[in-house]
Order: sequence, then structure tokens, then C-alpha cells
Amino acid sequence: MKAKIIAFFVLLAVAFNTNAQIFEPVKWTFESNKIADNEYDLIFTAHLDEHWAIYSQFIGDDGPTPTVFTFEDNADMEFVGKVEESEENRVTKKDPLFEDMVVTKFYTKATFTQHVKLLKLETTVKGSLNYGTCDDERCLPPTDVPFVFDFSENEGVTAGADQGEDIEIDTEAVNQLLYGMSSSSLKKSGIKCENDVASTASKAQEKGKSLWSIFGLGILGGLLALLTPCVFPMIPLTVSFFTKKDGNESTGTSGVSKAILYGFFILAVYLILSVPFHLLDSINPDILNDISTNVWLNVIFFVIFIFFAFSFFGYYELTLPSSWTMKTTKGESSGGLIGVFFMALTLAIVSFSCTGPILGSLLAGSLTSDGGAWQLTAGMGGFGVALGLPFALFAMFPGWLNSLPKSGGWLNTTKVVLGFLELALAFKFLSVADLVQHWNILKIEPFLILWIIIFGSLTLYLFGKIKFPHDSPIKKLSFSRIAFGVLVGAFTIYLISGFRVNKETNTFKSLTLLSGLAPPVGYSFFLPKECPNNLDCFKDLKTGLEYAQKVNKPIMIDFTGYGCVNCRKMEEHVWPLEKIDGYLRNDYVLISLYVDDKKELPESEQVYVKRINGGTRKLETYAHKWAHFQTEFFQNNSQPYYVLLSPDGKTILNNPVGYTPDENEYAQFLQCGLDIFKSE
Repeated sequence: MKAKIIAFFVLLAVAFNTNAQIFEPVKWTFESNKIADNEYDLIFTAHLDEHWAIYSQFIGDDGPTPTVFTFEDNADMEFVGKVEESEENRVTKKDPLFEDMVVTKFYTKATFTQHVKLLKLETTVKGSLNYGTCDDERCLPPTDVPFVFDFSENEGVTAGADQGEDIEIDTEAVNQLLYGMSSSSLKKSGIKCENDVASTASKAQEKGKSLWSIFGLGILGGLLALLTPCVFPMIPLTVSFFTKKDGNESTGTSGVSKAILYGFFILAVYLILSVPFHLLDSINPDILNDISTNVWLNVIFFVIFIFFAFSFFGYYELTLPSSWTMKTTKGESSGGLIGVFFMALTLAIVSFSCTGPILGSLLAGSLTSDGGAWQLTAGMGGFGVALGLPFALFAMFPGWLNSLPKSGGWLNTTKVVLGFLELALAFKFLSVADLVQHWNILKIEPFLILWIIIFGSLTLYLFGKIKFPHDSPIKKLSFSRIAFGVLVGAFTIYLISGFRVNKETNTFKSLTLLSGLAPPVGYSFFLPKECPNNLDCFKDLKTGLEYAQKVNKPIMIDFTGYGCVNCRKMEEHVWPLEKIDGYLRNDYVLISLYVDDKKELPESEQVYVKRINGGTRKLETYAHKWAHFQTEFFQNNSQPYYVLLSPDGKTILNNPVGYTPDENEYAQFLQCGLDIFKSE
């Protein structure tokens, strides 16, 4: 007999005023499925609102909150295996909310199953599940959902959310114990500012690279490939072949049309290379994310790019099997459209030693969760256009061939320069793996040192101080080589400037040009960042309250999270602004409360509290404590969330706000609270 009783568990379903917002994006159902006389599957299903996700059980440390199942000891049953999770709606990709850490999450619906064997037909299975949920903009605090399965020989099985024991709780006494303040005595100031900032948290969506930007990068890669020894000499040879007939210049359009068709087929060859990825994407949407985000694949990319770099330096050649070239060359004799196509395919194969590493960069850089195979197609399309267009243009205007520079040592120089760029890019991939796995190896200091060595060496190479196997003797440095050498040298000095210390933030100075390439400046051996921007901050409410009363300054409570991307945006881009920094440094006592802090509470604070939606729960971690404080006192559960209080913590000065990236709007919010504090 199959017992299936669904019980919806609503997370938080209360909105007290226009400034309060309790999000309830996840609802849980519980059911049991009888497998044999005394064996059951306990099934836990999460139903998620659009754009919201919960995380897999298998998440690394210092990342999002995994879904964790805890069962109370029960001698009347035994567990068969561990909780299994469904493959449906499961996605593995980089998560921008957690510094591009590779995570596995579920959208729309997630199902977890635990197989159990009953040793006694009359028994009760109790436990709880803990999970974290995020959308593209915010994460909610980790949430506990107690559950109970009652097995009865006569009545079958009932399952549902366990509302907890009916415990008598003195809420005010608990609040005083935990927070040193009372929710009943908390009031809103009667004074209003003329232009009070409403708590309409601005929405900032993380957008992936557009297809057009990827197409542009593909064109740039194709132009670089044109300037390599494998491709550049082919332009005049191939165009001359098409524009001559029987040894004479063709006055007709046949040769030109074939050359244009040749350029088109070059584009087609690279577009065709992206087709298999579309097929893979349709079979398994996660596979492209796995390719681009898997930590070990990032390590493999690091090794491959090192291999590519030394190939560009001339220590060995990358070549495809000669049999491939022989087969395509035979195809050229077919004549007509087929012959032209095989000529384009031959070019792609014989030029692989130069184009392969560039295409590899394009592959590794464009397969993201935002665009997948279509981004790769856009990049390949741009690459093919940049390679094919010159053949078509020079065929249409053969006189332009005279303006082309002659082949020479500069082609090998271009190839070596690309080798240095590949070498630098290799450490970018290693940095991603290091950040994701928290190896703490490639922090900002060694990363900058490696890039300084790479681009410093490139500068010496351009000025002729370093040579590689295929370099021609340099009799005189050309103007372009000197100019480019000066430019690279300036960039090397710019990299060195990254070791300057920003005295205001007590971190190394952030280099704008390395945004997204280098590790965060706070990820440092020597200057790790504790409080943002070297501000004085408290991470305990009671301690902060005592200090605020001592110095008689208003309080800004910063409800934040280690994995909150918009919290980091506010801290790194809004708080350092001169107009904002003065308020936080001089006028307010900053108390930052992390609602995802997994550190265990002292036993004296592990108390039972009432849930907003009914029932009780036990607070066990600081995450529980601060999340409960936010919902109990301010009826809000999203981060960032900023509340301005009087020094004694009894008066809310003005409307709290969420993510507010506008400098003037945020300054207005802070000034309003300050004005009200001074007026009371």
C-alpha cells in the first residue's frame, strides 16, 4: 500500500508593513512510498518560486548553505544508504553570489529520498532539514524545517512539518537574553525626513556576456590569428590563386566570387565546429556548465594553456594528424563549391598550430552558464569572419595586396607575444580553481608577482633582451616594437602599483584593469580584510549597543551574509565613496550581523523561540540567532538590510533600506537618520 500525504510547509508568510518583507520562495512537501512490507522511501520535495534555487547536499566549505538532513535516533528502524537527490532540475555552474564558486543547485523543484527499513510497524521518524535558498540577487538565511513521519499499522502513514513541542516561551525574556533589547519596546521615531528613502531595494541582475560582445572577442581573436606565421602568408598566395586563370589576370567575376565563397566557407568551418556543443547542450544542459566551471577542468585549462604558451614560444609545434591534411587536399581536386570548401577546411587544419591556442582561449572563456553553446557559436562566428573577410576583400580589390607588409620575423614576434598572453591567462584559470577550492595558494600577492614576471619578461623580449628558438636576429628595433614595448612596460609598472596600500581600507589598491582576472584584494596573505574599508565594526549586537551608548552615537545594523553578493557590492563600491565613508567612519556605530554564520552558539544561548508562522524552533548557530533577530524585530529576511537605531537600540530612526547602490540615495538615508537622532 502506498501512503502519500502531502503537507505544505510555508517558510515565512507575514508582511507587517510597507518596509517589511518576508520572502517565502520555498515550500516543502513530505510523502512516503511503500517499497515492501516493512520498507519505505521517505520523500522530501522542495517547490521553488521562479528564479529561486536551493543547493545540493554536496557543497564545499565557505560556500552556500547545503541541504542537510538530520534524523533523530530511533531503535525501531534502520536507514538503508544515505539521502539521495534527484537529477531533475539540477544545475552545476559558477555562482556569482559566492565569488564564482562552482556549486550544484536546484531550480523549480528538488526531490530528496531516504530509504528506511522498519523494525517495528508502529513508530515515528522525526528529524529536520536545513537549507539555504538564493535567487540572482539575494540569499535568505539558512532555514530549518522539522518533519515527522508517523507509521501506524491501522492508520497507515502520515507525514508533515513538525511544528515543534508546545513549549511555554517567554519571548521578552529570550530577547533580552539574546539581544539585550526588547521587541515590544522597539518603536519607530515620529519624526520624518522630507525625502525619506523608501525600502525598495534596487534590483541588480547579474548579466552574462552578450552574444555581441562574445562575437567581438571572436573577431579580435581572429585578427590576432591573422598576424601569425601560419595564416598571414596564406592571404596573398590564396587570393592570387583565385584571381588568376590560366596564368592570366581574370577580368571576369568567377575568380572573385570563388574567393568570396572561400572566405564564407572559412566562416562556415568554424561555425560547424560549434554544432556538437549544441547537441551536447540539448542532451544535457549541465554539460557546458561542467566544462566551464569544474574546478579540475580549470586546472586542466591551466596546464593546457602553459602547453600552448611554450608552443607559441617555438619549443615545439602543435599539429593535427597529417592524414587529415592529405584527405582535405584530395577534396580540393573535386572542383566547384566542394573544392572551395575543402580548401577552406585545409586552411583551418594547417593553421591549427597558431589558431588552436586562440580557439582554446575562446572555448574556455565563452562556455558559461549564461549563454552556453550559443556564446561559443557567436565567438566562433566572429573568429571565422575575421579570418575569412580578408580573403574576400583582397580578392575584390587585388591592388590592396601591395599594401600588405612582407612576411618576416615580425610574424614570429607576434606569435611569441601571444605565448606570453597565454601564459598570463593560464594563471587566471588556476586562480579560479584556487578561489573555489579555498586552497589559499594563489592569493593576490603571488598572482601579481607572477603577472609582473610575465609582462616584465615580455617587455624585455620586445626590447630584444630575451630570445626564443625561431627569432630572427634584431639589427634595429622598429618603431612599432619600441612603442609596444613601452606600452607593455607601462602595464608592468601598473601591475607593480597593485602593491600600494590603500590606507583607508588597509588593503592593497584594487587595479581596475584586472577586475575579474585577479583575486580580490581582500584575498591576501599580508592584508586580509576583516571589516570592510578598514572601518571599525562590531559583529556582536550587545557589544555594539554598549559602545554606542558610551559614545552616544546612532547605530547602523548591517544584516549581511558571507555569501551575499549585493552586500559585497555595497561594501566595495558604495561605502568607500567619500560622501558615504564619512558617515560610517564618524557618525555611526556599525554592527554587522552575518545571517549565514555557521558557528555554533554557546549552550546558554541555544534556546527555543517562536516561529513567525507558528510552532517553535531551537537556535543553534549564530546564523539562527541573527536571522531570528531580523525577522522578530524588523519583519524582514533579505540581505543586505540596513537599520538605523538610537544608541540604546529602542528607536528605529527612519525607514530601513535594502540594496541601495545610488550614492545620493544612500547618503540621504544616512543623513536622515542622523538628523532624526539629533532632533530627539
